Amino acid sequence: MITLKNGNVLIGENLIKKDILISEDKIVKIDNSINEGKIVDCSNLTILPSFIDCHVHFREPGFEYKATIAEEAKVAAKSGYTDVFMMPNLKPSPSTLKDVKLLDDLRKDAIINCHILGTITKDEKSVELSDMEDIKKYVKGYSDDGKGVKTSDLMYKAMINAASLNRPIIAHSEDESLLYGGVVREGIWNKDHLIPGILDISETAQLARDLVLVEKTNCQYHLCHISSKYSLELIKWYKTRCRVSCEVTPHHLLLNEMDLVDDGSFKMNPPLASVEDQKALIEGIKDGSIDIISTDHAPHSNEEKSKGLLNSPFGIVGLETAFPLLYKRFVDTNELSLKRLVDLMSLNESKLFNLDSHEIIEGNKANLVIIDLNKEFTITPDFITSKSKSSPFIGMEAKGLVKYTILNGGIIYEA
Repeated sequence: MITLKNGNVLIGENLIKKDILISEDKIVKIDNSINEGKIVDCSNLTILPSFIDCHVHFREPGFEYKATIAEEAKVAAKSGYTDVFMMPNLKPSPSTLKDVKLLDDLRKDAIINCHILGTITKDEKSVELSDMEDIKKYVKGYSDDGKGVKTSDLMYKAMINAASLNRPIIAHSEDESLLYGGVVREGIWNKDHLIPGILDISETAQLARDLVLVEKTNCQYHLCHISSKYSLELIKWYKTRCRVSCEVTPHHLLLNEMDLVDDGSFKMNPPLASVEDQKALIEGIKDGSIDIISTDHAPHSNEEKSKGLLNSPFGIVGLETAFPLLYKRFVDTNELSLKRLVDLMSLNESKLFNLDSHEIIEGNKANLVIIDLNKEFTITPDFITSKSKSSPFIGMEAKGLVKYTILNGGIIYEA
């Protein structure tokens, strides 16, 4: 047994000073003056539901020089996450039962829950569907993240299958015919710096197609990393008609195209958007039209990311910086409540994707993060323990340092 003593516990909308008794994997008592088992002093610390990230790239199998599942799981635990969804752009990709079982075996060394997403199409090539039914029991959903499904016919068939299997389609919406070799968003900055731009409608055009298909098939559909105000308007409208949700990344909330520097750490897909898009996305997390925040944590080797915007691969790391930067920017300034941020980073994910709720109530599993909300610090390369250090947030001020992460009643990270 473990007693978390004298912590400020998020109960409903409020922080209340309480003790929490954990026995085996569950919260068995929330009260005052509990003194059983191992005592963990949480004085001046805040106890929250642990975080869930529905969009990470842990690179294994096939790209272990960038990262491994075991390594990045430790990074996630340090960041307060106990559950992540691993994107399937791997080698081999989890398209068949054989390859999904390989990934299932690799994740056994992780100290957190690493959930598998199978591909929509075999090897993400948009030629034929993956073995969706064969891999169902191993996967939380289907995604071709990194690529949009090219044809309406394939996506329609995928949605019919996913609906019958009671699994979501988790879509990277991108019409590749509208990319034109771009590496940043087409807008003010790219024209001033003569860097080729990506049209914002490359996201929205394919999203519009998908949403028509979703309404027809009654599939559960989740849009990855929304970046455009036009996409958000479509999502809002279709939420009244079918099962549609979406996520936003911290970098699309905290940065826009005018923050760009010709450095690989600022190259991500979708790219940083306009000031107007950023404002719309911020409004979306406030009014509830955006459901969750996911990091799109995507490690690359430091050498790969050293080649500027034109020649570096798309992708940055984001697990370790997510909470402290979002807390500093939105909660510390009273733009969001702490409860709303926790909903976006934990509780809504569990509802959307049928995971155990991390809400702090008696009887629930003890999946918790304990944070010093008063700790202010600057994001430095040394703070980032991922194998990749590629972050556009270096030098930014942050607040809220994770001290402990607890999964199923066991402490998996202690600062």
